[in-house]
Amino acid sequence: MARKETAADAANPGRLKQIALTYKMTRKADSKIGLVLAAVGIVTLGVFLAIGFLIGHPVYLGILGLLLAFLAMAIVFGRRAERAAFGQMEGQPGAAAAVLDNMKRGWTTTPAVAMNRSQDVVHRAVGKPGIVLIAEGNPNRVKGLLAAEKKKMARIVADVPVHDILVGKGEGQVELKKLRTTMLKLPRVLTGPQVTATNDRLRALGDLMSNMPLPKGPMPKGMRMPRGGPKAR
Repeated sequence: MARKETAADAANPGRLKQIALTYKMTRKADSKIGLVLAAVGIVTLGVFLAIGFLIGHPVYLGILGLLLAFLAMAIVFGRRAERAAFGQMEGQPGAAAAVLDNMKRGWTTTPAVAMNRSQDVVHRAVGKPGIVLIAEGNPNRVKGLLAAEKKKMARIVADVPVHDILVGKGEGQVELKKLRTTMLKLPRVLTGPQVTATNDRLRALGDLMSNMPLPKGPMPKGMRMPRGGPKAR
């Protein structure tokens, strides 16, 4: 009787295919990746074999060295693959949003909360450090978007700290590869319930703005807002 295919069996080909695809993509940006991985594996295994012969247990140390060699190769491969991915994304529209999408639990991210015709964009992330506005695009143009979004946040959640980060390689900017680390280093000042309450208030604002009937053309002079609409603060 044929053995039924398990979920693990079905997942293995997919994982191997994903690793192979990642390796090919990394090799395009890092042509020495194969040599580096081979050197790491050989050196790690060689060191443990040498120790094994010295103490009289080459088999045990050889097996341990083989396992640690694969582990070391996996760590190096992961880091170089991540570096290559950031290098390919650098300067591309929406690159910061891709990084934010992979943030750990505890963060709620909303891409493109503000944008202009030149594709300068501001993303928003909410976590225990408060609200973080991440801007990418031309530094001169995107500052206006950031300032407008910070004013909006000050009106809606005045009691929550608002941080702003400009992604780029210029002075005062944060490189794409350092964005996640920079956000994780921000001081945590909110509790879990406060983060949830902040997200609820921002989500309610988004629903209100999306459902509000707005005129397609310029608003006529003297026109009054319908009753039940948002009051001016």
